[in-house]
Amino acid sequence: MAQYSDVAAPAVNAPAPVRDSGKAPAGRLIGLDLARGLAVFGMYAAHVGPDPEQGGVTGFLMELAHGRSSALFAFLAGFAVVLITGRGAPKTGSAGRQAQAKIVIRAAILLGLGTWLTVSGTPVDVILAFYGLYFLLVLPLYRLGPGPLAAIAAGTALVLPQVLYVVQQTIGDDVRAPGEADGLVSLLFTGAYPALSWVPFVIAGMAVARLDLASTVVRARLAVTGTTLMVIGYGGSWLALHLPGVADAIGASAGAGDGTSMWWSDTSGSPSGDTPAWLLAASPHSETTLSIVGNTGVVILVVAVCLAAVDALPRLRTLARPVIAVGSMSLSAYVFHLFAIRSLGIEELPGSPLHVLVGFILAAMAFATLWSRFQRRGPLEWLMTKATGLARYIR
Repeated sequence: MAQYSDVAAPAVNAPAPVRDSGKAPAGRLIGLDLARGLAVFGMYAAHVGPDPEQGGVTGFLMELAHGRSSALFAFLAGFAVVLITGRGAPKTGSAGRQAQAKIVIRAAILLGLGTWLTVSGTPVDVILAFYGLYFLLVLPLYRLGPGPLAAIAAGTALVLPQVLYVVQQTIGDDVRAPGEADGLVSLLFTGAYPALSWVPFVIAGMAVARLDLASTVVRARLAVTGTTLMVIGYGGSWLALHLPGVADAIGASAGAGDGTSMWWSDTSGSPSGDTPAWLLAASPHSETTLSIVGNTGVVILVVAVCLAAVDALPRLRTLARPVIAVGSMSLSAYVFHLFAIRSLGIEELPGSPLHVLVGFILAAMAFATLWSRFQRRGPLEWLMTKATGLARYIR
């Protein structure tokens, strides 16, 4: 079985299981690969799945994937930073400098790869360049423990979306220009995944990665925390949108007329920044505090459930092996699906028939399962490891 890996993270082992202490047998944190595999398929659904506006069960499931799967990717980027720089204890001395260099090299590669994919004309809002910037922005925090990291994550979630709103208002009508990810302004403020509203996910991931994830008590607390954050984020937005005039103001701003569904869904329109009332929405790509809180709750709950499920249900681990394999080479799976979209001439995103999405998922699982039988890392993960190996020359 392929070992745990991030979009740009190495394969690592989890802490050894502790006997007679209420801890689950951890082995490797295979549950993280399962969560990442689900995130990959969520990205597929957002890009080549049916349009959520079609409604029904399919539309509902497609809408669940929008924004939340990319939030899960960003959250797990925090794990990558901690795993590379030392999970049990932050690396120091030459080992610490080499670990930081690995992060910088990965960030540079992702920035370059993401920018190249964007300017090549793909119809997808490519996350990779943004992802690279996230690595650089959170690197100074790598020595902090879970408490300080959680506090910083909460503080940035409370403050940065308001800063982003003000900046976007100042910049004007160019916010969220499709496919724009080739400049620092776009990466920070105006792109599809602006760092100011996505870095909190990464820092939250770092905080969770510092915990003893082999502990059943910790996993239970994470599940409760995730559920609580979902209620606060989505529930708080639902209440706010039912205040007199708020939903109408947001709907008018989005050109939808009725913004009541924007407590969880993007189907009513996209943010335009025309009204401060937008800050009360929690739709996945609204870039608001309530959205970050709700989405963070979702991803924490997903990670907690995946970690617990693969340990408690050995048969599930066997059945989910193809999904886990995809998660172990998520960078390759993500990039390959971009090339597939381009080669198949898919331009309406989302909007493809359901069988197209199923085909993408089956192809990814088949490739990843076969590849993992012969190689520990995916093809692009292998190249990333070779590139970051240059860090060993730093003393």
